[in-house]
Amino acid sequence: MPVGKTKRRNPYYNGPVSDHFDGTHFFNPDGIEPLGFRDLLRWQFGGGRERWPQSVPSPYPAAKPDPCVDGEDLRVTMVGHATMLVQVAGLNILTDPVWSERVSPFAFAGPRRVVQPGIAFDDLPPIDLVLVSHNHYDHLDIATLRRLGAKHRPRVVTPLGNDTIIRRAVPDIQTTSMDWGERISHAGISIDAEPAHHWSARGTADRRMALWASFVLSTPAGKIYHVGDTGFHDGINYKAAQQKHGGFRLAILPFGAYEPRWFMKGQHQNPQEAVIGMKLANAAYVAGHHFATFQLTNEAVDAPARALQDAMSEHDIPPERFRPLRAGEVFNVPAV
Repeated sequence: MPVGKTKRRNPYYNGPVSDHFDGTHFFNPDGIEPLGFRDLLRWQFGGGRERWPQSVPSPYPAAKPDPCVDGEDLRVTMVGHATMLVQVAGLNILTDPVWSERVSPFAFAGPRRVVQPGIAFDDLPPIDLVLVSHNHYDHLDIATLRRLGAKHRPRVVTPLGNDTIIRRAVPDIQTTSMDWGERISHAGISIDAEPAHHWSARGTADRRMALWASFVLSTPAGKIYHVGDTGFHDGINYKAAQQKHGGFRLAILPFGAYEPRWFMKGQHQNPQEAVIGMKLANAAYVAGHHFATFQLTNEAVDAPARALQDAMSEHDIPPERFRPLRAGEVFNVPAV
């Protein structure tokens, strides 16, 4: 380190060095680091961005969920993007909840919602648990967490460092932070935090200072693998999840926001990779997400679903096994 230089302080997390934390920054072991500002400008001004409609109504009406699902039943209702209501074992669980109109640090700019939430906020059943996979604005939405905390008082489970961000904005909300490989229990289920290949930032000075993760829920009705965002990473994390957990009744996998590949490959898998990931993880069914809600990247609004159909056909996956869920759509996941 040059004389006079000091190591940048991590404002969110202070903990021991590990195979994915260097004392200040988290990283993907043997992975791809996010590209820098020059590459961002090359992408933004390089053309090729398809125009989305101002509004893309869902073919499904807004859902009004039952208050409780138990026994062997497992039900998923799509809210939009990566936000889903998962109902299992008597618990109501939200993934990466976002009800805001934009996913941005600004209320007046940034990616805007093109379809209304598939569940009106006031129609939510009592929420027990919230999973926040990382701190990008399309996954960690402070305004929504503040509303959930005031009305439902759920437990929020999130990777290291994100709990600091959440508690600073919503001091009264119950948060639990997890490192990769850790396990906790909640109301009769267990939750494992597992690796994902991604990164984090809320601004320009905190890149990779909070961890990102996927989650495995082990429930009486089967195992659920929730991946909020990930690059494919040669399938390493999918293979590891299968080896550790044996397979899944349901995987919740992203398959949108992937173009241009030279910029997005390390952080967002494409539909082909999502289908391969499904097979590597040994998932019986998939609830697909991260498309047709906010335009984050170059591809057309309907491109991910069309590419997913092609990928499923190529890999002999019946369409009922990998469901690209639209806002308001309800998926009663078959038993396996």
